[in-house]
Amino acid sequence: MSLQQQLAADLKDAMRERDERKRDTLRLTLAALHNAEIESGEELDEAATLVVLAREARQRRESIGEFRKAGRQEIVEKEEAELQILSAYLPEAVSRDDIVEAARQLIEETDADGAKDIGKVMPVLMQQLRGRADGRVVNEVVRELLAGS
Repeated sequence: MSLQQQLAADLKDAMRERDERKRDTLRLTLAALHNAEIESGEELDEAATLVVLAREARQRRESIGEFRKAGRQEIVEKEEAELQILSAYLPEAVSRDDIVEAARQLIEETDADGAKDIGKVMPVLMQQLRGRADGRVVNEVVRELLAGS
């Protein structure tokens, strides 16, 4: 069963169980996937589906930070619940140590030396870690490693 089929099946279950939060979150996610398919002009594969799911989760994380700053605790709780629902469909996140290890290995392979070579490392590393690591953290790690070399 593909990830999109799993989302659709879980949406039906949420509707039967009258779980409004899960139902609404899955509907929004399926709509985002549908929009991505329209934009690309073809059906999304599993990797592209994970990218859309990761984007939806990242949007929730950013919203949580902003609403927390604004003192809107009830919206923070709603966004956290949605993030928890989405997280169940995402692969386990890679730890910072694993990112550092992968970045070191790639820097060695590409003979990257200094900040000028960040363009050699970032695209390949992001492809390897797609959907499992936050791009900002990856960028931070690569910059630190290249600055130290």
